[in-house]
Amino acid sequence: MIPRALAPAAALILAATSAGGHPHVFVDVALRFESDAQGRLTGVEVTWSYDDFFSLLILSDMGLDPDGDGQLTDAELARLKGFDLEEWPEGFEGDLYIHAGDEKIALDHPVPTGVRMEAGRIVATHRRGFGPIEADGLRVEPYDPTYFVDYTLAGPVMLPDACAYAITEPDLDESQQAFRNMVAELSAEEQYDGVEVGNLFSDIMVISCRAPS
Repeated sequence: MIPRALAPAAALILAATSAGGHPHVFVDVALRFESDAQGRLTGVEVTWSYDDFFSLLILSDMGLDPDGDGQLTDAELARLKGFDLEEWPEGFEGDLYIHAGDEKIALDHPVPTGVRMEAGRIVATHRRGFGPIEADGLRVEPYDPTYFVDYTLAGPVMLPDACAYAITEPDLDESQQAFRNMVAELSAEEQYDGVEVGNLFSDIMVISCRAPS
């Protein structure tokens, strides 16, 4: 899902592409988890690295980098910081989902922590607090329910020393077939209203931690 602050750039993409079971914005995700003295997780700093085309649209829409050299002044970076965290639609959960078993962990509203340009891409960071919760067994999934944005858990992922993680990537052929099956069961009106299928295409990260010695 795209926050309202990004709607103008998203509209330009939609005007040039077709909708369906295909994303239009591509974001690499890195995660840095925070922990307390007991090793329980208390928050996460999320880094979103936007694809170069979407980054260009955002800069153009905001009137930044007029010379197109990919270098922003301090003043321009200050304007850009938090651009993707403004005016979140009602019910928007920030495209990051953390589960402990069947329980979905509630994440605090994001606080922007930084922004920079790298090789023509906007790299934005924000922090979300939660917990404290035990890290072992947590399932972490970055995805847009509408699959307008494709998130890849590219890393790095930083966890307490006692913990490790494993990432399972989606089988895209199976995901597309599941998408087609889902759409086939919907009425035309339901299809028009949008189908939440992003979880079918999501990377899944599972955290495991060794017991204290």
